[in-house]
Amino acid sequence: MAEIYNTIETPTLLLDAARAQRNIARMAKKARDNRLRFRPHFKTHQSAAIGEWFRQAGVSAITVSSVAMARYFADHGWDDITIAFPVNLREMDKINDLAHRVRLHLLVDNLAVVEFLSSHLTAPVAIWIEVDAGYRRSGVLWNDDSSLAEIAGRIVACDRMELQGVLTHDGSTYAARTYAQIADAYTMTTSRLNQARHRLMEHGFLQLELSTGDTPACSVLEQFGKVDEIRPGNFVFYDWTQVEIGACTWDDVATVVACPIVSIHPERREVILYGGAVHFSKESLRRDDGAQTFGAIVHLQNGGWSAPTPGAWVRSISQEHGVVHAEEATFATLVQQIEVGGLLGVIPIHSCLTANLLKRYLTFDGESIAMASIPA
Repeated sequence: MAEIYNTIETPTLLLDAARAQRNIARMAKKARDNRLRFRPHFKTHQSAAIGEWFRQAGVSAITVSSVAMARYFADHGWDDITIAFPVNLREMDKINDLAHRVRLHLLVDNLAVVEFLSSHLTAPVAIWIEVDAGYRRSGVLWNDDSSLAEIAGRIVACDRMELQGVLTHDGSTYAARTYAQIADAYTMTTSRLNQARHRLMEHGFLQLELSTGDTPACSVLEQFGKVDEIRPGNFVFYDWTQVEIGACTWDDVATVVACPIVSIHPERREVILYGGAVHFSKESLRRDDGAQTFGAIVHLQNGGWSAPTPGAWVRSISQEHGVVHAEEATFATLVQQIEVGGLLGVIPIHSCLTANLLKRYLTFDGESIAMASIPA
């Protein structure tokens, strides 16, 4: 096994830099081919060093999920930033500081926030009306004509706010399991987003842009219809959810957690790993047989990892423990390849959360890449 694995003592997030850079280049090309602004979401990697890989691919505008993250990337030279979370009025001083430093894009979905911004902003910002196209998280309902028009009117009445357009995130594609389901969800979302824009145009709000683009849709679709900007994030690493959805294949996944093996239990066909909820989160998927899985199992190899092991999965996790279960035939082979004190790799269910918990990447050339120390 590669020398790098001998340095691992605790759960460690391995990063295949070549795969990540390939994922970035592929998505950047797709955006260019469709003449779309590519504003990738940096919440997945949260690293200035990895951010530079995006610059090399021609990216100049980014998305983040918090004011703190925006400040971090502004400190590292990014000057066109969307905070893809509704404005938190308690951070107004920090928002104003950012607005003086960068081209700042903010999301609003209610009149109270717009009115507060109109009286407290000290520098110009771009404003996006967040639209709820059916995901039922935040946002103005796409067909709420009066609320859309009222919010837009208050935005344009303030000389420190520029109404940029309407924006949404379609989380429903993460529940899809086929190309057709992803395509149908994307079509419905963009149709509703366009309806919201049309309603605003009827009230005289013209030249509005549309921003959308989740990783499943951006990964599998080749054409995006009437939108101006896409904001995928998870695609830089992918994960087991994206493999199961069909958004990628296992060899597109760029991160795996190397977990120490602490015990093996042949009598119940299980392996206990040092790697639990504090490393992976508690997100899970259902296997075809109905069993719950918290990650797929791979073997670590020189410079990478194997294909996922059929018939073996992380069946449960607690705070520090991960329990790997295997079918009988699979376990018989598995125990010949592992030992207590060795390592097993786990493809996480959700790489964004796993990266946020582990805070550091280890590449196969031995580079340790730190994630930003960003408050939750």
